[in-house]
Formats: sequence, structure tokens, C-alpha cells
Amino acid sequence: MKILLNIAGCIALLLGLLGIFLPLLPTTPFLLLASACFMRGSKRMHDWMRNNSLFGRYLRDFEANRGIPLRAKIVALLLMWSSLLFSIWTVHPVPLKIMLAAIGVGVSIYLVRTKTLTNEPGA
Repeated sequence: MKILLNIAGCIALLLGLLGIFLPLLPTTPFLLLASACFMRGSKRMHDWMRNNSLFGRYLRDFEANRGIPLRAKIVALLLMWSSLLFSIWTVHPVPLKIMLAAIGVGVSIYLVRTKTLTNEPGA
């Protein structure tokens, strides 16, 4: 079972890293999935993710149920909606437009409802 969790964690980590550069591929859900897989499959990989200088702090805060920094929420919403609106404008099938809008609304609701981290380190 640990091997499957580690394989799933590696795939999720790869997709999360690709999501940094590809606008419609979400980064955060894949990084959270990778962290959850590694938590159960590889302590070493989970520790590496939690201590990563790029996204480690966000994972530690999320896992500790402290929340997401306000700046991260705003940036995520702005980038997500700008790429979604461009995609909705450029695709032609109406069902695809509706699906993209529904995904955007769902992610937006999740981000807004998630606790906001109030005391950011170094802020």
C-alpha cells in the first residue's frame, strides 16, 4: 500500500508543480494530495514537502488548520479567474463553458470559506 501511496504522491506532486506554470491546472489541491499521500507513504518525502522553501509553509499552516494567508487567497482568485475567463471566452462548446465556470465557483467558495491566516510570519 505504501508503494501505491508514494506513486500517487509523486504524480500529484508533479501535477502540482506543473500547475505553477499551466494556468488551468490547479497547484494547491495536487500539493495537498501529494502531502497526504506522503504522510502515509513516506515520512522522508512528507518532511521534504513540509520544509520546502516554496510551498512548505502553506502546507504546514494548512495541515495545522491555521488557514491560508489573505494574500495567497487574493492571488489565487485573481490568477484563477483571469485564466478561467480567458478560457471561457475562447472555448466554443457551451457545456465546457459551464463546467469551467462551475469549477471556478467551487474553488472560489472553498477559498473564501477556508480560514484566513491572520498572523503571517514576517508580515
